Amino acid sequence: MKKKNVLLAALAVSLTLSAGAGSAWAYFTTYANASGGYTLSLGDKTTVSENFSSWTKHVVITSQADSKPVYVRAKAFCGSDYELVYSGSDKWSPNSDGYYYYSDILNGGDSTDALDVKIENIPEEVKNGDSFNVVVIYETTPVRYHEDGTPYADWSAELNTGTVEGGA
Repeated sequence: MKKKNVLLAALAVSLTLSAGAGSAWAYFTTYANASGGYTLSLGDKTTVSENFSSWTKHVVITSQADSKPVYVRAKAFCGSDYELVYSGSDKWSPNSDGYYYYSDILNGGDSTDALDVKIENIPEEVKNGDSFNVVVIYETTPVRYHEDGTPYADWSAELNTGTVEGGA
């Protein structure tokens, strides 16, 4: 009798466990195919082109055709021995933060007017073959709109770079 109860208990446990086996196997053998799709454009994509002639960098920023409208600002850096003088279209204007701001909205597929960055106070040894770098950075921000529909730029958003603990 004792042997019969143990056998019945084992049979009940095995039946209970095997009841869910079919759905477990279905999980491992089910698959789905999908076809088609939609192109999704998020944000903007811009590139900078720099041409150099007569000790002047000519900077033009171009937006890809499917990009959202943006505002643009640019700034150049070089060694402290050199002076950079900005010129170009009246659409570029300086600000107290050192950036030059492009006044027009840069729509998808458009380019800015050239911002000319002339390098002055060049020592003779540089003119005779030594090299140096003038780095141009630019930033874009999406066009935002006030309640009355007038566009504006919000340059206050800060980049969150995170923190590193323990070195590096």
